[in-house]
Amino acid sequence: MRVIVVKDPQTMGKRAADLIQEVMESKPHFVLGLATGSTPMPLYKELIRRHKDEKLDFSTVITFNLDEYVGLKPTHDQSYRYFMNKHLFDHININKKCTHVPCGIGDDLEAECLMYEEMIEDVGGVDYQVLGIGSNGHIGFNEPGTSLASRTHVTQLTESTIKDNSRMFAKVQDVPTQAVTMGIGTVLDAERVVLVANGANKTKAIKAALEGPITAMCPASALQLHPGVTYVITEDCAKGLTIAVER
Repeated sequence: MRVIVVKDPQTMGKRAADLIQEVMESKPHFVLGLATGSTPMPLYKELIRRHKDEKLDFSTVITFNLDEYVGLKPTHDQSYRYFMNKHLFDHININKKCTHVPCGIGDDLEAECLMYEEMIEDVGGVDYQVLGIGSNGHIGFNEPGTSLASRTHVTQLTESTIKDNSRMFAKVQDVPTQAVTMGIGTVLDAERVVLVANGANKTKAIKAALEGPITAMCPASALQLHPGVTYVITEDCAKGLTIAVER
């Protein structure tokens, strides 16, 4: 795997944007997998800047988000659909009908999960998947113990994930306890993956993902099985790595 170590989140966003733009401009119908949370924000800010200042064109781009909370409507200010509209889609020339976020409401979420997998397959799969990583090594909402072959599914969130995400809610009791997420197998189907990470609280997870054994107890370790993964991480979460890195 390629590991790029940068000095700060802003540089992280720029390097990740470089990777995505190179492939995006080579494909007439580019399929981009997206993540939410604070970590990819510098990447999205950089993509918006390139659209506004350099005319980076998103008019034919199709997107699929990794996950969504169960029980939150798309209009809820903590839903991931709301997040993506606010922090990316509303600022670029993308067709909103071509942006997809898993459905976390309804009577048959299993059927919604199957439909999500079919939609990804119908467009030929994801060309570039953006990932973050949780402090427990989760990718998407695939918590430790999730099958490495899993597909889009409903998952129960761990206490550590709920605690990590509670900063976005008024109180921890408001954080949903379940989510719909692409599975690890779904993520591994993407042609290319870029994982972005910053902060000393991610050091342990990054080291386990890159240098530890491939195990369901660290979902991100499954990326060792993928031939097209690039990590773009800041210096503070790269401490202790012994593998070769780029700077």
